[in-house]
Amino acid sequence: MSGPTGNGVRPKEVEIVEVGPRDGLQNDPQLVPTDVKIELIRRLAATGLRRIEATSFVHPKRVPQMADAEEVVRRLGDIPHLRLSALVLNERGFDRALATGAFAEITFAAVASETFSQRNQGATVQENLETWRAISRRAEAAGLFRSVTIAAAFGCPFEGEVPVARVADLARAVADIGTEELSLADTIGVGGPADVEIRFAAIRDAAPGMKLRAHFHNTRNTGYANADAALRMGVSALDASLGGMGGCPFAPEATGNIGTEDLVYMLDRSGVASGVAFAGLRDTTAWLEERMGRRLPAQTAHCSIFPPVPA
Repeated sequence: MSGPTGNGVRPKEVEIVEVGPRDGLQNDPQLVPTDVKIELIRRLAATGLRRIEATSFVHPKRVPQMADAEEVVRRLGDIPHLRLSALVLNERGFDRALATGAFAEITFAAVASETFSQRNQGATVQENLETWRAISRRAEAAGLFRSVTIAAAFGCPFEGEVPVARVADLARAVADIGTEELSLADTIGVGGPADVEIRFAAIRDAAPGMKLRAHFHNTRNTGYANADAALRMGVSALDASLGGMGGCPFAPEATGNIGTEDLVYMLDRSGVASGVAFAGLRDTTAWLEERMGRRLPAQTAHCSIFPPVPA
């Protein structure tokens, strides 16, 4: 994918990072069987998705849905052209991810507000930076692609507005430590397109030339508008979750991510290539809804196909 430009024009292509198996499922009250998680990842890969966040290595008592992390990747096996990633929040989680030998990349969360940082990771913002310093060094030595997400970059569920300058300072600190990619996450879905433009402009200044990624929740129905704004700001990778599932166990009212199928539909209609088959996503959503026993939030899996298929 091409690097960030931020010239206000949509790119010709964008990379989608599927976070459904991790962020989509982590907060769901219904424990999903390991077999279903494995089949979900295989079906997602078959649609053309090349980056899938498969799991997170966190304490099982805090996030029970991720208790089978090692088993999922052990039984998944190799899938051609697929880059598996995992979320790690501390060195213990990194040790577990590294021991599997299954991952091409890792994601770390650096939180932009002190209160949420301590609720989410049990550490201050500065302590998290020092944790990243240790993990980043080891990940680089292991040849892993490093991605850091700045969580609550658009607003905090406990402190409210998060200053742009704080986000930029945190991005600068992370870039100085070392990473290949920086992501801004609207963890509680409070931002609008103007917020996206302002924050990514600040990030480009704070970390020139950095590969940029965005993670939007659709809590207040602005997620897709924000994704389009991010494209125009030079973001080259967008997170999405099949069916629009998702949320954070430690952020009140953090509802689902933007849906992968809805995002791909928008991209297709906008002439932005993702390499992902919309029809395959629709079929996979229908399959997952049967296993979850309910309709999922995303919309396009439940609409008629457009343009209509000739009879």
